[in-house]
Amino acid sequence: MSEKSGIVILGIFAADTAYKAKRLPHIAETLMGSGFTLGPGGKGSNQAIAAAKAGGKVTFISRLGNDPFGAMALSAYAEAGVKANVMKMDGVSSGAAFIFVDEVSGDNAIIVAPGAAGLIGIEDVDANRAEIESAAIFMTQLEQPLEAAMHGLSMAKGAGATTIFNPAPARVIPDSIYSLCDFIVPNEVEAAELVGHAIETDDQARAAARTLVDRGAQAVIITLGKRGAYYYHAAGQSEFVPAFAAGNVIDTTGAGDAFLGGFATAISEGQAPIEAVRFGCATAAIAVTRHGTAPAMPSRAEIDALLRSL
Repeated sequence: MSEKSGIVILGIFAADTAYKAKRLPHIAETLMGSGFTLGPGGKGSNQAIAAAKAGGKVTFISRLGNDPFGAMALSAYAEAGVKANVMKMDGVSSGAAFIFVDEVSGDNAIIVAPGAAGLIGIEDVDANRAEIESAAIFMTQLEQPLEAAMHGLSMAKGAGATTIFNPAPARVIPDSIYSLCDFIVPNEVEAAELVGHAIETDDQARAAARTLVDRGAQAVIITLGKRGAYYYHAAGQSEFVPAFAAGNVIDTTGAGDAFLGGFATAISEGQAPIEAVRFGCATAAIAVTRHGTAPAMPSRAEIDALLRSL
């Protein structure tokens, strides 16, 4: 049996239409914005580009519309070095997202319409069985249908790949999914949704992580924004990893995806989980100092330089 290598990511592409303003408008109100960007996005797509730019060998599984947004996606993958195993569909639009960015804090709020990627199914996973079963890492999220995500995690787990599950956007998930996760990586809002209590203190993060491990996950990483990330393993190892500063925060939209892409690349290279969390934090620290999502993802040289400077 050949040695496993590479990262396979199942997820959606969405063209990010990002609007910067002082606040969201009320119903029937029009506000003047202070900035606009259009670029490639979607959690899985962002994670694939982040992982590739961080040095990973990445295959991305998805669906796209046969439209200008789909062409944008394919161009972004070619530029980043992502192998795109995508189905192009006529008569269905590519995914798109509305992103509000607070012009002062850089915080964001997002609405996603997955378009063609909302039709991803078990058949898309089966069509990529050879890639998934030979991969070192399989990662997915919840922007595409849950059934496809669970099928991919089960297939990868059965083949001995390391599985990473980002339960985003927050939603109810079956208990059976936890045992398929070597790493489950929610942010603090998603973790709170899963466990039913707020994640505002270190003790609450510890309690949430223990709950997710008790449900069957091997390890939990809760990303905590400017507080960094918390790692907890079923064997009892745990550590808070602080966030790093790489400059002024401009846009936090792709922070979680940057973290996950960097983390997956580090794990695929054999780094220990805590070091991989540090690598993910460094990736995110650089990404938030830039405009956009996928375009903000840093190169391996930039990540390594930041880590050396710490």
